[in-house]
Amino acid sequence: MRPVEVLVEVPKGSFVKREAGVGVEYVSPLPCPFNYGCVPGELAEDGDPADALVLGPRRRGGERLRTTAWMRLRFVDDGAVDDKLVCGDLPPTERERAAIERFFMVYAVARTALNRLRGRGAARSLGLAPLSGPTPVAPR
Repeated sequence: MRPVEVLVEVPKGSFVKREAGVGVEYVSPLPCPFNYGCVPGELAEDGDPADALVLGPRRRGGERLRTTAWMRLRFVDDGAVDDKLVCGDLPPTERERAAIERFFMVYAVARTALNRLRGRGAARSLGLAPLSGPTPVAPR
């Protein structure tokens, strides 16, 4: 676990994914079940600001909040690692963990469809892991 500051780009319940400084990236077929955004100043492996989801009540788009990153979800988008930090005031419960994994499995299908329309590769969700633990690997 570690402290982070998250910029909320997608408030909980929203269908519209916005990217800071870019605008609307796409409209999701499903509402986002948590607040979603990035950690400004922290670059992820794909070169973009690190993605983060924040559990708890709905936040305003554009809001910055200090919270705790408890774990990460390993996600691969068009062949590039695109992990998501899982944040909140408290560690996620087993129920929340299961909901996060289900959402990103469905999201990967939707993202793959969007990628195909854009001439890109598939997206895959590979599961949750502790921040300091082993990285999940793709099943064979």
